[in-house]
Amino acid sequence: MPKMKTKSSAKKRFKVSATGKVIGSQAGKQHGMIKRTNKFIRNARGTTTLSEPDAKIIKGFMPYAR
Repeated sequence: MPKMKTKSSAKKRFKVSATGKVIGSQAGKQHGMIKRTNKFIRNARGTTTLSEPDAKIIKGFMPYAR
């Protein structure tokens, strides 16, 4: 059986922690910062862990990162 392929877009955007949680960047920070409040920009710094339903989808894209 051939190797399963990893989605290139997923491996660039997410990483799986040692405990199996999926870590990704905060949403809503790509553009349009003028209309965002300072509180939103401050709270959306860094990375966050994805919810379980979203993490299940991403883990399907990265078969060897479990």
